[in-house]
Formats: sequence, C-alpha cells, structure tokens
Amino acid sequence: MKKIAIFGSTGSIGSSLLKIIKQDKKEFRIELLTANKDYKKLIKQAKFFNVKNIIINDNNSFLIATKLLKNTNIKVFKNFDSLNKIFNMNKKIDYTMCAISGFQGLKPTLDIIKFTKTVAIANKESIICGWNLITKDLKKYKTYFIPVDSEHFSIWSLFDPKKNNLEKIYITASGGPFRKLPLKKFKNISIKDALKHPNWSMGKKITIDSATMMNKVFEIIEAKKIFNLDYNQLEILIHPKSYLHAIVKFNNGLSKLLIHDANMIIPIFNSIYYNTDKKLKSKNIDVDVLNNLNLKKIDNIRFPVIKILNKLNNKDSLFETVIVSANDKLVKLFLDNKIKFIDISKILLKICSITEFNKFRSIKPKNIDEISNLADYVSLKIDTMSV
Repeated sequence: MKKIAIFGSTGSIGSSLLKIIKQDKKEFRIELLTANKDYKKLIKQAKFFNVKNIIINDNNSFLIATKLLKNTNIKVFKNFDSLNKIFNMNKKIDYTMCAISGFQGLKPTLDIIKFTKTVAIANKESIICGWNLITKDLKKYKTYFIPVDSEHFSIWSLFDPKKNNLEKIYITASGGPFRKLPLKKFKNISIKDALKHPNWSMGKKITIDSATMMNKVFEIIEAKKIFNLDYNQLEILIHPKSYLHAIVKFNNGLSKLLIHDANMIIPIFNSIYYNTDKKLKSKNIDVDVLNNLNLKKIDNIRFPVIKILNKLNNKDSLFETVIVSANDKLVKLFLDNKIKFIDISKILLKICSITEFNKFRSIKPKNIDEISNLADYVSLKIDTMSV
C-alpha cells in the first residue's frame, strides 16, 4: 500500500484527492490528514479512511476535536511540530500533498520533505517565497517534487529536465470574468461580480486573483523558479476556454502543448499516479475548442498587475514576499468591502515602487522567520497607507 499524507485535506485540492483515493482505497494508507479549523469535516474524513493521525491548527477546533475523539484510536495533534512523532526519516512515506493555502503552507511543506519520498505542492506562496529553501531540502533529503497547479503540472509533463532544452514557455489565462468588460465599468466592479469565474470553481481569494490576473503573475514567478528559467522565457496568453494549459517551445524547433478539461482532478490524479499506468475516465477531445483556441496577448491596460513582472529580477529575493503579502492583504480588504476592485492593482503597483521595499530585491530569503516577519510588516504597512 502507498503511504500518504494530505496537508489541507478539507480544502478543494485535498478533498479532490480524497475523492480519487476513495475509488482505490485498497492501494493507499493515509497516515495523516490536516486542517486549520474544519474539525467536523476532518474527523469525518479520518473515520472514513481509517486515518490514525490528524493535525488541527486552530486552538478551539483542536480542543473540540480532542474531546470528541477521546475514546478513539485517532491521535489529534495541534501543529506541525508533531511530525517527528508521526513519521520516521528512516521509513519515508510515499507521497505528500501540500495544499494548505497562504503563507501557513510554507513551514509544513519544509517540515515534511525529510519524511516523504515525493512531495506534491499546490501552494503558490511556498514556491514563490521559499523556493530556495524548498530546493535545498529536496536535494538534502533526496525528495521528488511535483507541481500541482494545472499550468505547472502541464509544463512538468511536457519535458525531460535532464535535457535542459527549454527555449520558451507560454502559460494560458482565461481572462476571468472581466475579459470583455468595458474599461469604464471597472471602477464599479462588485465583490459578487469578481467572484463569478467563467470556467473554474475555486476559493474566494484565488478567484479574485484570477479576476485581477494576479494569479498569472504568481504562476509566471512559480514557473521561473520551478523550471530554472529567466523571465524573458515566459509569456502569458489569453485563452478563454481554459482547455489549453501550456505551450512549451524547445530549442530544437519543436513545440508541445497540453490540453485537458478545466478540472483539477486531472493534475491531482496524475500527480499521485505519475509513475503508474492507472487510467482516469475523461471526456473526448473537444475538437470545436481546438479549432478555435482564440489565443491573444495579454492587455496590460485591462490587467495592470502584469506590469509587476517587469519589476522582477531573475534571482530569488524577499521582494516576492512583499508582492504576495501585499496582494493577500489587498484582496482581503476588497472582500471586506473596504477598497474597490481597481484599488488592488493600483496599490500593488504603488507598493512595488516604494523605496523601502525595493531593497528586498537583492536580499535572498534565509529562513521562514525572515519571510513571515516581512509578510506581517507589509500587511501592517498597508494598514497605515491611505488606501
């Protein structure tokens, strides 16, 4: 049986993975499930899959779960410092899915690498802000890495890293709900309108990022780091149907593209079965969509956050943490109805030009605390700004 752990099992990625495993329960033994607050769903998952270890970060939820599971064989832990009690470095588990959202996902990702043969990461913040720390541990503990974002999984699937023959990568963006909205109406965009993604069903934060196109800025940064490229080797193309996920151009004149339905089950399924011939039922190829991919260059006026990419250098730095934490804060302010939709882009670009933050362009992250402290500082700085 393949021994696995799922970090963030109550979220969309974790829940999707459990749906896959449900169809093949005899092949897997889940050693650990984790959640932040949703103890009810986590306990239900643990009982159904006969999981003996769970982690709940929220103190109140931890206390409730501990009481509810007092007379069971399920052990409840409060934080990821408990991994040493659950796992053994000399007997690595086979696979771990890291799907905790936000900065909270970085430390658990780093902590589990030594205990797992393969780590699949679906957390943008971990890769963007702590990639140099992750790669260091991947090499140290000889752990295999798989990206789970549909775009990055597509790229990962299309080439052999040993050949080092990538010339350019194109990732696609649907354009979100405002691809055709007249520019004069952007100042009146409501929260409800911004949460209406045309193709994907996602959480509120990432849906807003899709509407501003900030998610594509993040994906370009991720691709640059994961595949060890320069920013001039990466480009975004608008593709309204979300059917084509990536195009990879090689230096031998060949190009490859990868298509699949707008369903995260596909990259998740292939991440856990990547070295097998396991089959997944899927729809037939949509010839109509292929005949009209409708690829277009991205419009920097409609999506001004794309200009942030011009402010990045090719070396890992704490400046990426500035961008991620500022965006997190601004999206929250928008969802709390404290700023307008267009303010997210305006303030982000303003922050990128502040001298105080520019110094971080040349500072490489040394540890998690450095990243976390800077993220907190940026959030507090925005509170003092006139937004």
